[in-house]
Amino acid sequence: MPESDLIKGCIDGDRRMQEELYRRFSPKMYAVCLRYASNADEAQDILQDAFIKVYKKLESFRGDGSFEGWVRRIFVNTAIEHFRRKKYLQPVTEKEENTIEGKYVSVLDELAEKDILQLITQLSPGYRTVFNMYVVEGYSHKEIGDMLGISEGTSKSQLSRAKAILQDLVKKYIDNKDKIDTLSNEQPT
Repeated sequence: MPESDLIKGCIDGDRRMQEELYRRFSPKMYAVCLRYASNADEAQDILQDAFIKVYKKLESFRGDGSFEGWVRRIFVNTAIEHFRRKKYLQPVTEKEENTIEGKYVSVLDELAEKDILQLITQLSPGYRTVFNMYVVEGYSHKEIGDMLGISEGTSKSQLSRAKAILQDLVKKYIDNKDKIDTLSNEQPT
């Protein structure tokens, strides 16, 4: 079914079309929500809130860009609103920022994508949100600052701190994985 028919059906209040829209987009959008949420329940709350917004705003979709991109933007904005309500950001001093940046070394190439995503969920909500917005969604620090109501410098320091924490999490993960691999290789066959 063409997206235009789906959109029109949803606008007209056709429940089957609304269910179809949900079926088509919920898996991808749930993944977006998980990147911003602290846990699956929080991601589910964001998912539901965002779908309600999508249904309410469908008439404003002009068809200029991709429909999926329009839907994704609503989900990201809903996750950011959820984040703002919780006020998770923590200030970082300039000295801490410089120390963190100086120590940051990327070891992410050694991990599978699912492992990286799991480690990202362990970041505090403030760090995780800025990290996702900058690294995954591609926003600039100025855009992040404007969207979250923080300064550009705070966005940079949050990202810097997130990278440093993620680096430590990755190292611990790799060390633990190496220990498990070593132990399994030492087991008698």
